[in-house]
Amino acid sequence: MILLTGGAGFIGSNFLKLLNDKGIRDIVIADNLGKQDGLAGKWRTLLGKQFREIIPKETIIPFIEHHRRDLTAVVHLGACSSTQEMDMDFLMRNNVQLSQNIIRLCAEFGIRCIYASSAATYGIGEAGFDDDPALLSNLRPINPYGFSKHLVDLWLFDQGLHNSVCGLKFFNVYGPNEYHKGKMRSRILTAYPEALETGRIRLFKSTDPLYPDGGQRRDFIYVRDCCDAIWWLINNPSIHGVYNVGTGSSRTWNDLANAIFAAMDLPSAIEYFDMPPSLVPGYQNFTEATMTRLLEKGWPGAKTSLEEGVADYVRGYLARGMAIA
Repeated sequence: MILLTGGAGFIGSNFLKLLNDKGIRDIVIADNLGKQDGLAGKWRTLLGKQFREIIPKETIIPFIEHHRRDLTAVVHLGACSSTQEMDMDFLMRNNVQLSQNIIRLCAEFGIRCIYASSAATYGIGEAGFDDDPALLSNLRPINPYGFSKHLVDLWLFDQGLHNSVCGLKFFNVYGPNEYHKGKMRSRILTAYPEALETGRIRLFKSTDPLYPDGGQRRDFIYVRDCCDAIWWLINNPSIHGVYNVGTGSSRTWNDLANAIFAAMDLPSAIEYFDMPPSLVPGYQNFTEATMTRLLEKGWPGAKTSLEEGVADYVRGYLARGMAIA
């Protein structure tokens, strides 16, 4: 049995599909499904999937305690992932304390545990994007969400549990089933209807002379590559610690926009506009995962190029009315 927290979420529902494709059905999902919002109802991500049951997140701890002999793995992806959430007390309960309790129980019962950290722990990247544990205390997240994830990583090493579980710092993930994420949707999802309606895509002007307009860079990774990393780690239970999950190769926002136009068979037409002043101080002009440690452990790495991933997402899902993976 696999317990998948956040199983109706973005990465979680894609990983659920991967498990089903592998013939695995003995899966319990822990998630709160919320309310329907047009075509963006979170429950829709579960359509066509097979699993045992759905339990509310409030029952995760007693569930693990009761089923400790049945569980093969706990994949803990459930969290509030909004970088605009400002209630730190809520994040302490929902992201930090719940994660700590799950990790502690899994370590105690010898259950394979893989949890989602985040590249948001790196802040604007002044300390780099290296997942070397010796550099962990140097990181300075710039929002409460990133801080909540950083607190779990720090606690993990402080408690000596980094030798028992595995945390993953996902970079800029995009792909199907993110429709319910509101303002946290990827730029691909928001740019598609913009390009469809106006024939253009708008990007921020640069506020840093080192980067041209649209030349700010991100490590974009297709959600399927993230799921492959989780699956690989389930099958390599001797690997523990906290690792980056990205492509290791940054691309520009211009590259992203051009990939969207190519996938839509439209000519590129990018318009630049001023960044809101409130965003300038904390804006990331560059992110790029240092992938050395996980690759040295044997993970084959991300397989999907930006152009391939965007084309698959646009043509296979967005052009089909936000189809579900």
